[in-house]
Amino acid sequence: MKILGIIPARYGSTRFEGKPLALINGKMMIQRVYEQAKKADRLAEVVVATDDERIFNAVAGFGGKAVMTSTSHKSGTDRCREVVEKIGVGFDAVINIQGDEPYINPLQINQIAELISDPDTPLASLCKPVHDADELASPNAVKVVFDKNGKALYFSRFAIPYLRNKVERTFYKHIGIYAYKCDALKQVAALPQSGLELAESLEQLRWLENGYTVRMGVTEFESFSVDVPEDIVKIESIFKE
Repeated sequence: MKILGIIPARYGSTRFEGKPLALINGKMMIQRVYEQAKKADRLAEVVVATDDERIFNAVAGFGGKAVMTSTSHKSGTDRCREVVEKIGVGFDAVINIQGDEPYINPLQINQIAELISDPDTPLASLCKPVHDADELASPNAVKVVFDKNGKALYFSRFAIPYLRNKVERTFYKHIGIYAYKCDALKQVAALPQSGLELAESLEQLRWLENGYTVRMGVTEFESFSVDVPEDIVKIESIFKE
């Protein structure tokens, strides 16, 4: 299966404008994400999808490949669809790689590539066990439950399931990396926003509400994302070079 890795990168983030160009241990964040993605041997090609010439030029400057996309997209999924429409001929699937995880593990990318390679899997994502009580309670950490075959049942900002009875239960945090078969990507991006999506502000609920299967893979690798400038200090202390 020929898989395209796409890294959506916006300049105008509300909480951190120009985030893709921020330096992490002396190197631009978008460059670190790109280089990590290039290490994933299941990807046939990696491109940055951006709406800003500053990011486009920065990617070209370090020898990467970028595609200019519309400024009106509401999600990375929409941006990925435009890239597929422009350069996606010959690709079977797409992996949407978060542009704010400068040290994303290439093994996670290969893992989700393996999931989407299943003929019966239109959409896929990853999750990891939650080991921290504060993270479990935080609405910023999205939780997921899935069936015995790994198919997502629901995503929520609340801890699910609610433990009415005292039973041993592993909770799972959703890792925001997505894989789509190219046909499925075009279909889900064209769907109108759903009620559950609007309630929780989670676009993957639109897919479930419309009957699509999202296959989940479990990883033990932690993801470290940059949401605000203060996160850079934390990440630099973890990944000292």
